[in-house]
Amino acid sequence: MKLSCRAASRLISIGMDRPLGMGELFKLRMHLALCGNCRQFSRQLDALRDAARRAGRGGDASDD
Repeated sequence: MKLSCRAASRLISIGMDRPLGMGELFKLRMHLALCGNCRQFSRQLDALRDAARRAGRGGDASDD
């Protein structure tokens, strides 16, 4: 079953809150292998999460 971009973006978001199941992870990885837009969305969410964590620790975006 092919995963739509809408479903993939939901799984990307859900995966930020909990581990994805094997089936979910497989479908998402297959979709991300083919869809540059969803790969970019995933990278953007990762960057946003990292920035929020740094801000929560009192750091700024230049801290690495």
